[in-house]
Amino acid sequence: MTTTMDRRSLLTRAALGATGLVAASAMGSLAPETAFAAATQYPEPGQPDPNFAEGLIMGRNQDLLQVQGSDGRLHRIQLTGVTSVWKLRPTTLDQVRVGDGLYARGVLMPDGTLAAESVWVNIVNLTVSITSIGRSALQLEHHGQKVVGHVQPGLTAAVYNGTPAVSDLSMLKVGRHAQVIGAWRPGTNEIDIATVYASN
Repeated sequence: MTTTMDRRSLLTRAALGATGLVAASAMGSLAPETAFAAATQYPEPGQPDPNFAEGLIMGRNQDLLQVQGSDGRLHRIQLTGVTSVWKLRPTTLDQVRVGDGLYARGVLMPDGTLAAESVWVNIVNLTVSITSIGRSALQLEHHGQKVVGHVQPGLTAAVYNGTPAVSDLSMLKVGRHAQVIGAWRPGTNEIDIATVYASN
C-alpha cells in the first residue's frame, strides 16, 4: 500500500515533470462514490480539506487547471502523469475541458497548487424521483427541477436494496425515489447515468 509520504513524494515528482512513475490506478480508488466520500473529509472541524478541491474549470494552461470553487475560492490544480481521471468512466487527461465541473483530491504543494492524484469530472450525485422510464433515458425530478438521465449501454448499472450492481434496469419504477451518480452535460439539465441506487 502506498503511504502518505510515498504518495506525497510521488505526486511532487510528477508535478515537477517526472512522468510514468506508476500506473494511475495505484493511487487509489477512482470509483465515483469516492469523490463524495472525499468531499466530507476535513482535517480539523469546520476547516476545508487542503488536499481536496471542487468547482468549475475556468481556464487551462496545458496540465494546469484554474478552478472557481462553489465557495468562491480559486484553485490551481496540476494534472500529472499519475493523475487518475473519471468522466463517466476512467479516461485520460485530454478529456478535461474548460467549462467542466470537477472534484479533485491530491497533495497541496508549497506554492498552493494541488497536485491531483484523482479527478472526477462533471460528476453529480442526485436524489431524485423517477417520473418516466424510456428505452434510453429516465425522466427525473430533483428538488423540483426536471433532469434527463441518459442510459449508457454497457455502462449504466442499478443497485437494488444494496445488492451488487446489475445492468438490468427493469426493476426501476415510476414514482419511486432513487440516488443517481453520473456525469453532467455542461450547460444542460441532462446527465449520463453511471449508477442508479434504488429500492424495489
